[in-house]
Amino acid sequence: MCGRYASSRGPGDLAGIFGIDKWEPEETLEPDYNVAPTKEVYAVLDRPLKDADSPRPVRQLRRLTWGLVPSWAKTPEGGARMINARAETVHEKPAYRRAFAARRCILPADGYYEWVTGKQERELEVEGRKKRPRKQPYFVLPADGSVFAMAGLYEFWRDRTLPDDHPRAWWVTCSVLTTEAERTPLAVAPADGPHSLADIHPRMPLMLTPDRWDAWLDPARTDPDGLRELLAPPPAGLMRAYPVSTAVSNVRNNGAELLKELEAPEVGTLF
Repeated sequence: MCGRYASSRGPGDLAGIFGIDKWEPEETLEPDYNVAPTKEVYAVLDRPLKDADSPRPVRQLRRLTWGLVPSWAKTPEGGARMINARAETVHEKPAYRRAFAARRCILPADGYYEWVTGKQERELEVEGRKKRPRKQPYFVLPADGSVFAMAGLYEFWRDRTLPDDHPRAWWVTCSVLTTEAERTPLAVAPADGPHSLADIHPRMPLMLTPDRWDAWLDPARTDPDGLRELLAPPPAGLMRAYPVSTAVSNVRNNGAELLKELEAPEVGTLF
C-alpha cells in the first residue's frame, strides 16, 4: 500500500524531469517529508488547457488533494479512504474505472514509508496477548536516487452546495495505484533487515519507469486492455530500503531529518 510518502522536489526540478510545459507559481508546494492522505500533492498530467483554442493536451504540474472522490459521490467525505487503487482491479471498480480510462497522472515522490511490526511484538500477537505492536518505519526509494514516479489517477468532483464561481466548487483529487510487492532482492538492503520489499509489506506503490510515462499520461489512450499492459511492475532490483526514525509515524512531524538512515532499527529485532 501507500499511506505516507516524501516529496521534496520543486517545480523547477520536476519540470526538467517530466518535461512540464505549464505550471502556476501560486500552486507551488513546500517540500513535504511526511505526505499523508488529504494533503495537497503534486501531480503530472496531460490535459488541454482551460479556455485554450487548441484541444491539444499540455503536460502540466498540478496541485491535487490525495484521496480520490468519485465524480458521482454525494459528499467528499470518503476521499481519505480512497488513497490507493489496486492495479489488478482498477479497470473494473466503479470508483476508479472512469478515471483509469481517461484521467491518469504521475505522483512524483522521493520514496515512500512502510512500517514493519517488531519480531517480539508479532510473537505476542500470535500468542494472543493483547499489546499494541510497535512498528519500525522503513523508507523505500530508487537505489540510484531518481524520482519515484507513482502511477496515479485523478478525478473531478462538483460541490453542488456552492455557486459556480466559488473557489471550492470543484475538487480535484487523486489516488495512488498499488501492486504486489517485489519478492526479488533489493538493490541495497540493510545488513539486519528486509531483503525484499515483500518482507516489509505485501503491497507497494506502482512505480512507472520513464519509458512508460508518455503512454500512461496520454489521454487519447482509453482502451482498458492496452492500459493494463502499462501496469506491469517495474524491473526488479531498482529499489533500496532503510530504517528511519519512528518520528515519521506522527504526521505532525515534518523535515528532512525524517529521511535520515538509522544504523539500526529503533524497535529492536525485526527479522
